[in-house]
Amino acid sequence: MVRMQASPYSMVSVEEALAAILSRTPVLGAEEVELSQCLGRVLAETVVASDDLPPFDAAAVDGYAVQSADRMQPRRVIAEVTAGQVEQLAVDRGTAMRIMTGAPLPEGADAVVMVEQTRESDGIVTVDALPRPGENIYRRGQDVFVGQEVLAPGTVLGAPEIGLLATVGRTRVRVYRRPVVAVLSTGDELIEPDESLRPGAIRDSNRYALLASVREAGGEPLSLGQVRDDEAEQEALIREGLRRADVVLTSGGVSVGSRDLIKPILQRIGTIHFGRVSFKPGKPTTFATVDGRLVFGLPGFPVSSLVSFEVFVRPALRKMQGYRQPGRPVIRVEVEHEIRPSADRPEYQRAVVRWHEGRLVATTTGAQRSSRLLSLAGANALLRIAPGTEPIPAGGQVDALLIGEISMESVT
Repeated sequence: MVRMQASPYSMVSVEEALAAILSRTPVLGAEEVELSQCLGRVLAETVVASDDLPPFDAAAVDGYAVQSADRMQPRRVIAEVTAGQVEQLAVDRGTAMRIMTGAPLPEGADAVVMVEQTRESDGIVTVDALPRPGENIYRRGQDVFVGQEVLAPGTVLGAPEIGLLATVGRTRVRVYRRPVVAVLSTGDELIEPDESLRPGAIRDSNRYALLASVREAGGEPLSLGQVRDDEAEQEALIREGLRRADVVLTSGGVSVGSRDLIKPILQRIGTIHFGRVSFKPGKPTTFATVDGRLVFGLPGFPVSSLVSFEVFVRPALRKMQGYRQPGRPVIRVEVEHEIRPSADRPEYQRAVVRWHEGRLVATTTGAQRSSRLLSLAGANALLRIAPGTEPIPAGGQVDALLIGEISMESVT
């Protein structure tokens, strides 16, 4: 019989653990993708404009193209210019051209009079307000000039950036690669979600939750399934994950029980950089590297697994994709009710943060047990509660790690 014994790993702080992870996390190489696949990706090249934008002098409003020095009234309308059309006639003294927003400015014209400042009848237009030179005209290169850097490496590509890429004619672009992340659940007690519960069994929620978390973080999830508490079988699947993925996540098997096998495996095949973290929930969270690949041993309790992912794994996955600020935003919030801290460790309590009368307030999601996955359902923040013996009173302020959108109170 294998005896349980105290963990041989020193306890590290959250800050020390994150530093150990991020210092060993590489930014992955780049790949070229189509414009339609760029959303949320991080640019890995400098994008330079190959043309002036706009590429010609254009009308900024609907109206009439005229010569600003011409004082003749009324004027004869000699043509109409629409966007995409190039009119061969030229504006001269005593004439005007009807012109639409975005249309090329015809030869001879140096101003556009807004239609609201004119009166037209039977092809004759009267201008009520004489224009200044250059009025209501978008000059060539006014927005972007040829050779200008429009997007820098490290830019996160959202809708405006993708629109800009299309504007400068880029249909393919180099972005940092998404990490492939293999996820493995361990434990003799695990069954699939569609199986009927038997005595001693629990349905495997961790793998599905972690696969979803990987995808939300921008990674490409790879399921390794579930494995029983057999050291050889677990090692074989971890090695398979190392062959097929950039990162391996395991859940369960990282504590000090006789069937907790992940740490001994990682110690044998790689280097464990920490095996215990001073935080709650998730103290036995483990981080190792094997031939440069990252391996995270996450706790088996569902909340501990997901909170540990948020605090330690997600920043690494974001750094791999080139994000300059891989961590979630941290904000200061006011708690709406008394909160009791853990006596010995910082605690990340699940909460809902919302706007209330011009300030950010937070309410925890009830019982904070590591097994109670309901405490994460609907939560948009993790409150960072420092250890202590005195409760934080209602109205006190704490830091909150935002993991979702801030709730807005409905307006009646």
